[in-house]
Amino acid sequence: MKVTIEVECTPEEARRAMGLPDLSPLHDHYLARMREAMDHGGVSPEAINAMMKNWAPMGDASIDFWRTMFNAAAKPAG
Repeated sequence: MKVTIEVECTPEEARRAMGLPDLSPLHDHYLARMREAMDHGGVSPEAINAMMKNWAPMGDASIDFWRTMFNAAAKPAG
């Protein structure tokens, strides 16, 4: 027997249904701090590279993938 249940809900509704905490304020605070640090020169390219390496599960190959994606997004559409 196979039973399929389809639930249509927003990410917010799913988070609440699963009892997970709302981390939106923390996320907003983190982004504001990062933006402030980048605007005032508090974040070096080396620090960003180190952070991306921690986030990238495949090491340099993953970093190259993200770099390519960011470069493509930065180019004007035309």
